[in-house]
Amino acid sequence: MAGDNDMAAFAKAFFDAIEAGDIDTVRASYAPNVAIWHNTDELENTRDENLLVLSGLIKRTRSRRYEKRRVNVFPGGFVQQHELRIVRPDDVELTLPACIICRVENGRIVRLDEYFDSARVEQLRAPARAA
Repeated sequence: MAGDNDMAAFAKAFFDAIEAGDIDTVRASYAPNVAIWHNTDELENTRDENLLVLSGLIKRTRSRRYEKRRVNVFPGGFVQQHELRIVRPDDVELTLPACIICRVENGRIVRLDEYFDSARVEQLRAPARAA
C-alpha cells in the first residue's frame, strides 16, 4: 500500500464490508494464510474459520454498525478502535467496544488481533446458545 491514506481507506473498506455483510470482500481482504487471534479465547483462527464466524454473526443480527471509528496507521498496518453496535433479531441492541490491530502485506491482512470485552461477547452469543 502506498501510504497512510491508502491504508486508512483499506481499513474503512474492510469494516464497511463486515457491516454490510459482504463476506466476499472480507475474504478478499485476507491473505490466504491470515492468522486471526482473539483475546477472549487466546486462539488463532484461519481465514475460513473467521469467515464462518462472521457469517454466523451476520445471520444472527439484524444490523451491524461500526461507530466511533478511530484508525491509526503504522508502517505495515493499522489499529482501529470502535464500538460495534449490533441489533439482534429480538430487537436487543448491544454495543461492543473493540480494538483491532491488523498487519497488512501486499494489500491483504496477514494478521488480525481482536480485543473485546468478554462479558459483552457473551451477551451477543447468549441467544445463539438458547436456540
